[in-house]
Amino acid sequence: MSYRYAAFFKTINLTIDYLMLNISMFISYLLIDSPETWRADNKYLLIILLFNLLWLLSTNLTGVYESVLNKDSLITYRDFLKAYLLFIFLLSFFIIVIGIQSYLVTRLYLLYSVVLFGFLVGVWKVVFLTIRKTNRSILLDSRAIVIVGSGRIAMDIFQYFENHKNSGYKVIGFFDDKASRIAEIGLYLGSVSDVISFTLENDVHEIFCALPTSQSEQIEDLMIEADKHLIRFKIIPEYIKSKKLMQVQNYDHIPVISVRPEPLENLLNRTIKRAFDMAFSLFVIVFVISWLFPILAIIIKLQSKGPVFFTQTRSGKDNVPFKCFKFRSMRINSDSESKQATRSDSRITPIGAFIRKTSLDEFPQFFNVLIGNMSVVGPRPHMVSHTERYSQLIDQFMVRHFLKPGITGWAQINGFRGETKTTDDMLQRVEADVWYLENWSFLLDLKVIFLTFWNVIKGEENAF
Repeated sequence: MSYRYAAFFKTINLTIDYLMLNISMFISYLLIDSPETWRADNKYLLIILLFNLLWLLSTNLTGVYESVLNKDSLITYRDFLKAYLLFIFLLSFFIIVIGIQSYLVTRLYLLYSVVLFGFLVGVWKVVFLTIRKTNRSILLDSRAIVIVGSGRIAMDIFQYFENHKNSGYKVIGFFDDKASRIAEIGLYLGSVSDVISFTLENDVHEIFCALPTSQSEQIEDLMIEADKHLIRFKIIPEYIKSKKLMQVQNYDHIPVISVRPEPLENLLNRTIKRAFDMAFSLFVIVFVISWLFPILAIIIKLQSKGPVFFTQTRSGKDNVPFKCFKFRSMRINSDSESKQATRSDSRITPIGAFIRKTSLDEFPQFFNVLIGNMSVVGPRPHMVSHTERYSQLIDQFMVRHFLKPGITGWAQINGFRGETKTTDDMLQRVEADVWYLENWSFLLDLKVIFLTFWNVIKGEENAF
């Protein structure tokens, strides 16, 4: 039943997307030209064909319609955005090559069609995800699986599926030569030699093998038998002591496990992030800092002696120190290189309290972003003394330095900003930063920026 639901909703998504595409083209033609011209000119049919074929190509390359019932909402939008941008690129390329005039369409028509299509499909995705969320327990593409083995790894994967009912898998039971290991949970189905016959008789879709490497010959025999009977066979590596997300890469026939995925190790992702950083920082510098700076500079100078900018050495990407710029919010003091700001800190000036509360003191860091030693979104840069201290106390602390530090970040929008009174406070911040490193996407950056502005508007308890 779950497969029928998956195929049905994949078809619905595909059909409605194409319907929206062609409706967008038709409405755009009505807005720009007369429908009589459209009906009379057969050349326009080639443009319809081109639009539809390029959308087909874009969605196939980006996997938009795969796992529509299981895919996370953010990933659904990310895949759609990838397909949409690829579609625009391919359409522009082909139109430039073949020529617009040959098909009696204008650049304005193309603009109307693409923008309207993006809007209509975006609305449809919201509707679909709402329907899916409401009925997920009914619609879920759930596959019946069995687990071979009963060691720690086998129990870990079983517990995962138990805790994540929306994962798309339902564990039927275990196969192992020692039944006593599984007696507690009452899901023992037989010895390892029984697994193939059971899967064939009970419509089991996949086998998850968690046997130790010492039983490699038995694992290989099971894999061969599973292939013969068209049963998907998955091997869980024995060494998974780490709680981190891991990634497997193949070097010829040799699988190599990376400790964690790092999306920003991909050159295209780094290029997208850097291009956005430059564009966004230039926009803020030209349209905000250009008039904000003289106002704040005068007030800062009137309220206390010292420079307008506060420059501090902080830990950057790969732990390389850099000069971080801020509007000065404190009176000149000897503790600035070691002591964090605290609530009701006597060093903070009146204007300093305001700009810290509204995060205006961070705006000069857009120059750091433009230079390239910071990003708009990333882990907040710490003082060098704090890096040296916490790297000895927290195992994953230095992992955050794989990324450029950011003006704002995932940790900050989740409440982990300001003073870190305890090691546990810093640990929560580090865990959020590492999660961001492992799950980066352009849409995630946009989400962080939006929530940062929203938090400034509504006010933050830890902003002082």
